[in-house]
Order: sequence, then C-alpha cells, then structure tokens
Amino acid sequence: MSEQQSQFKPFISADKQMAEMTPFSVILGIILAIVFGAANAYLGLRVGMTVSASIPAAVVSMGLVRFIFHRDSILENNMVQTIGSAGESVAAGAIFTLPAIFMWASEGKTSNPSMGLIAVVCMVGGVLGILFMIPLRNALIVQEHGTLPYPEGTACAEVLEAGEEGGSAASAVFSGLGISAAFKFIADGLKLFPSDISYDFKHYKGAGVGMSTLPSLIGVGFICGPKVSSYMFAGGILGWLVLMPLIAALGGDNVVFPATDPISALSASGLWSNYIKYIGAGAVAAGGIISLIKSFPMIIRAFSGAMKGYGKKVGDAVRTNKDLPNMAIILGIGICALVLWLVPAIPVNLFGAILIIIFGFFFVSVSARMVGIVGSSNNPVSGMTIASLLIITAIMKATGHIGTAGMVAAITIGSVICVASAIAGDISQDLKTGYIVGATPYRQQLGEIIGVVVSALAVGGVLYILNNAYGYGTRELPAAQAEIMKIVVEGVMNGNLPWALIFVGVFIAIVVEIMGIPVLPFAVGLYLPISTSIPIMVGGFVRLVFEKKKSASVDEKKAQINRGILYSSGLVAGEGIVGIIIAIMTIFGAGAAIDISGKFSLGPVGSLVFFALLVVSLVLTINKKSKKS
Repeated sequence: MSEQQSQFKPFISADKQMAEMTPFSVILGIILAIVFGAANAYLGLRVGMTVSASIPAAVVSMGLVRFIFHRDSILENNMVQTIGSAGESVAAGAIFTLPAIFMWASEGKTSNPSMGLIAVVCMVGGVLGILFMIPLRNALIVQEHGTLPYPEGTACAEVLEAGEEGGSAASAVFSGLGISAAFKFIADGLKLFPSDISYDFKHYKGAGVGMSTLPSLIGVGFICGPKVSSYMFAGGILGWLVLMPLIAALGGDNVVFPATDPISALSASGLWSNYIKYIGAGAVAAGGIISLIKSFPMIIRAFSGAMKGYGKKVGDAVRTNKDLPNMAIILGIGICALVLWLVPAIPVNLFGAILIIIFGFFFVSVSARMVGIVGSSNNPVSGMTIASLLIITAIMKATGHIGTAGMVAAITIGSVICVASAIAGDISQDLKTGYIVGATPYRQQLGEIIGVVVSALAVGGVLYILNNAYGYGTRELPAAQAEIMKIVVEGVMNGNLPWALIFVGVFIAIVVEIMGIPVLPFAVGLYLPISTSIPIMVGGFVRLVFEKKKSASVDEKKAQINRGILYSSGLVAGEGIVGIIIAIMTIFGAGAAIDISGKFSLGPVGSLVFFALLVVSLVLTINKKSKKS
C-alpha cells in the first residue's frame, strides 16, 4: 500500500453512516438511466459516438436531491449518478453492434432480434462487466489511488463535493434540455423548417455541402472540443470535397460496384452512400485496430497489473472497503454463462458462451485499468470489439457456423463483449467517485447492476422505435459503428464486399496516423455525411473562442467551459428524448397530424436562423455568471 493511499481520507469517513441506497435514490437513478441511455442511443446511432453521462447525472442529481427535494446526503447523490450513468454505457454497447442484425433483417437475410434477445444480451454483458470488475477494485481504485486518476470519476467527486454549486450547474443542464427539446419538436415534429439542408455544387461535379441544424451536434462539438471537431470536419472535407468529385470526374457513365446506376447519374448523397461510406468504414475499422495496437503495451501492462491484484482484499472490513462477496460473483458469472448457453432466443452454444467469458474477462480487465489513465471517452471499446469479432467470426466459420446464422451469432457474442467492456469503464469511474466521497462499494455495485438491468430492458424498445421510424444505415440514422461491425463480420464470413473501397479507407487511415492525426475522429468524419461534421465543428469553434479568450482568468475560463459542457449535455439529452417521442408518433401515424410543413414552412433560411439562435443561447449560457446557493 502506497504512502499516499494510506494517508487518503474520504470526504465521508468510514465510521459515519448516511442515507445512501434509499428508495428515493434508486428510483431517481433509474429515471436518469433510462433518460440518458435513450438519449445516448439516439445520439450514437446518428453521430457515431456517445457522450459520458456521469457528470451530467451527478449535476442533475445534486440539483434535484439537494435543492428541489432538500435531502442532504452526498452518498445518496452519488448513488443516483452511479445508477443513472449506467444507461449510457449499456446504450453504447448495444448501438455499436446490435443494429447490424436489424440491417440484415431489412435485407431479408434474417428476422429482427427480439426484444427479449436484446434485453438479455445487454443484461448479461452489463452484469459480466460489473462482476469481472469487482475483484479489481482494491488493486485499481484503492492501491493505485495516487497513480490512476480516473478523470471522469474524479470530476464527478468534485461536482458532488462542491454541492453549493449544484443548483446553478443543474439549471444549465435543464436549460439545455428544454431548449433542445423545443427545437427538435419544432424542426422534426411540426417541421416548421428542415433540420437538414444541403447544396450540390453545379460546377464541381460530385461535391456537396450541408448541415444538420440540430442541437445535439453543437453539443457534441462543444463537449469534444475544437481538436476532435476539426479532425471530424477534415474527414468530411476529404470525402465530400475531394474523393467524391474525383470519383465523379473519373467515373463518367460507368457503373461501378456497389452502385447500380452510372456514376454520372449519382447525386452527391448517392456518391456518398455507394462509395464514400465503404471508404469511411475501412478507415474506421483500421482506426479502431490502430488504436488497439498502439494501446497493446498498455493492455499487457494493464492485464498483468490487474491480475497481480485480482481478488486481493483489504485487511479490515470497514464500510468503505466492503465489496459484494466472492461467492456471489462466481455464482453470478456462472449464471450468466448458463443464460447465454441455454436461453433459446440467444443463438450461442456452449462454445460461444465460453468464448464470451474468456474475451469478456480479458477486455473488462483491460478496460477497467485503461479508463483510469485515458478516461472512458478514449477507451478503445470499438477497436476491442472489432478485434474480437474478427477472431470470433473466423472461429465460427472454421467450426461450421456459416451464413447469416453464424454472422448473427458472432454479432451477439460481440455485443455481450462490447457492453461488458463499456460497463467496466463506467463502474470503474463510479467506484473511483465513491472511493473519494466515501461511498459503500457493495451498495454502488448493486446500484450499477440495477442501472444495467433497467437500461437493458429499455434499450430494446428504443432500438425498435428508431428502426421502425427511420431504419438503420440511413441518412437519418447512419449507425456508423454497427455498420462497421456488419462489414467486418460479412467480410470474414462471405468475402463479398467492395474490398477495393474498404482498403482505400484502410490506407487513408494509415496515412493519417503517420501524419500524427488521431485516426478515429478523422475516420468517423469521413464515414458520416458532411452535414454532421459541420455543426459539430461549429460547437468546437465556440469552445475554442472561449478557451483562447485573453480577457478571462484561468478560473473564469474553467467555469465558463464547465457551464458550456453542462448546457451541451442538456442539448444532447433533450434532442435524444424528443427524437424518440417523435419516432413513436411516426410509427403510430401521429407524426403526420402535427406536420405543418404543407401549410407553412420557413425553409432553409429559417433553419439557419434558428441554428444561429441556438449558437447564441450557448454563448449566453457560457457567459452567464454563476450564483452561489
């Protein structure tokens, strides 16, 4: 035990008893888990990335618990954010993989995954991620407290400890949520103006620009910052203003696979969907694998370091060192393996269940340590999932599990691993927060399981609603990560893909990596329509302006950026929630009843004006002076 760790004292001492896992904290946490999980599912399917829900959940928890309901327990607040943040990780694991099965169903190759299958896959993956992580808590969270910072977990602890700031901070989240919800309803519900505008250049054949004038994209840009936003924008420029005009110039009237029409007859969006999407997919897949390779030395150190301390217990049995018992963990892992093997809805045999346990254990151990260094947002979950899918699909094919059934089984196994890896990162950050504030570990672990179970039950409904309303792989919901997983599995199983385009993307990714540019954001920008990258760049530019502001002190800049991040989190959540509501209305035919575009529309000009007002609202919120409560 390090000297720094032995001297550490939590915010709430171990001998002090406070309200923690109460019915109130559990119910509020469940609500936040569903809200943030649904919002991140929508965002991830649209943009190809999710945003961490831990800090927004902590802020909303503080605002509601302390200032609305006048309950004074930091441990109760912490329990709310622990349960609430689980939804985002479950959603991330699900949307990065399972929509691939929906895509195969739309092609007539199989049927849509049942709600039961989605729920069980997410539940088992999430629970495995938690159970594998628990024996690592002492080694990673306690023994290496002075070594592994766990950035999101430490930030959440700071938010909870600075309770007097919670009221004004929570108001920023709720303001963003309300404005975003209203904007989304007006744009895509009432359809007063289009949420997507585009323009194809007449004298630069094949090139085009556009913009999705939606709140979540500005929010994502501000949260990610100017560097990541600019990398995505650069990828969009390469695709829409370089490669597409090049294809149009050289293709002429030729019909080139996978398109079925002459290149000269394709619009900019047609060139993107038939060619650039595959180039982008190759770049994203290569980027994920490159990030995994670059992390390999860290992975080896992380796994060996985690194994050295695996299962070791602290000598005393004080409240702040109590985990769930080892027997419960072993029994839980065994039950998960049996569920994967025996439940008829899951197309996994005993061999597949064993594969899940092996890969899951390895990647959870890696994920739990890596997020302590690089943070959950930089955890290469997609790269680990791609790597596991390559191996799993090859094994499936070698053992006679071929065709669509084998591909569905591979995606199912990959989904469990993806959810487990994502949840391992989340619970690691939550346990770090709990360690700093003085929470009870086993109660947090139970809370995380509750958050996983509830989110797993809800995410299937969200996936079905969005698929029925928009479909996956469409302009409305590109489902970038799931498309990559689908391409990887099909490529290994069938080998009938436009490999030339995919390898173009692979080598573009390699060139970008050689140039020292982060590959994944660039590749995602190349894969997605440029209409997604432009508003994200706007959000990143707003943050850049405030980061470079010379008239503000360091503390003032930090406060302004924090307000912007919280407001942006609200923008993401508000649009996601209303987007799902509109999807439900569309499915039941109510969407047409509120559509006023046939009678009155502000057109693209109105879209740009409202988008500008949205940017102004972000700037005003950032400049707003915080009030002490």
